[in-house]
Amino acid sequence: MNETLAKVPVLVTGGAGFIGGHLVQALVEARARVRVLDDFSAGAEGNLPANGVEVLRGDVRKVSDCAKAAAGCTVVFHLAALGSVPRSMEEPELYNEVNVGGTLNVLEAARAAGVRRMVYSASSSAYGDTQVLPKVETMTPMPMSPYAITKLAGEYYCRVFAKVHGVETVSLRYFNVFGPRQNPRSQYAAVVPAFISALLEKRPPTIYGDGEQTRDFCFVANVVKANLLAAAATRKFSGEVVNIACGERISLNAMLAKMQEILGTRIAPVYLVARAGDVRDSLADIRAAGELLGYEPEVLFEEGLKQTVAAYVSKANER
Repeated sequence: MNETLAKVPVLVTGGAGFIGGHLVQALVEARARVRVLDDFSAGAEGNLPANGVEVLRGDVRKVSDCAKAAAGCTVVFHLAALGSVPRSMEEPELYNEVNVGGTLNVLEAARAAGVRRMVYSASSSAYGDTQVLPKVETMTPMPMSPYAITKLAGEYYCRVFAKVHGVETVSLRYFNVFGPRQNPRSQYAAVVPAFISALLEKRPPTIYGDGEQTRDFCFVANVVKANLLAAAATRKFSGEVVNIACGERISLNAMLAKMQEILGTRIAPVYLVARAGDVRDSLADIRAAGELLGYEPEVLFEEGLKQTVAAYVSKANER
């Protein structure tokens, strides 16, 4: 697979972000010709390799920035987006501008530049709070937040551009990605880095709800592998959607207990009222990803958690 991507000109939007940085590193190691488009509103230069990357500072909301970034590229990995369900409740218009408008701009730029394939970072939030588990791609989407709506709209745009304009597209619905370098400081930080940060600082972690809600946590290396497989696949894509996860779930309470075991801490969490837009349970059916991409998770939850905790402990010791 790595040989397939050697010397291939690729664009990674949002490449300086948490997932983007890991993907860019893997693409550099695969000897692809890598260009990154990022406005650095959430990403950081420290997430990017020191060499082998052309960095364009720009905004997916600007057509000219997207056109410049896509020029000469064969594959586009579109990761640039605003995350966080809670923040999207507060700023729905901004989320629509960046996540929907930005995706449309990137697709238009890809079409105009003759890009062969776009791999879109979609979200499991599209499923909403359906009680049926596991979540299968054939389910009717029931988004519960502006964030979920915007990510689902991106999938639909990808499908339309594939059918109408011939730009191959495939949407990867990520389930609760975690791993090293995920920002623990944001007000809207994802639960894994937020918990680790609290425990390392001897603070009680905050759990919204009773903690028995479950998630299918997916270590970032699995997501990177899925993107590489989607880019290198010899089959043609026309807007397919696939789940990217591990196919196993764990409650937040159980996850916190495993963290405490790894760190040797015993700090009781603080429970607050559940947040609007959050789903109760999540578990992915990953058979379609296996059939279409040859995907299977390489790092399951417990091993990924150990690696993630070790990375944050190492970072804390550097201070």
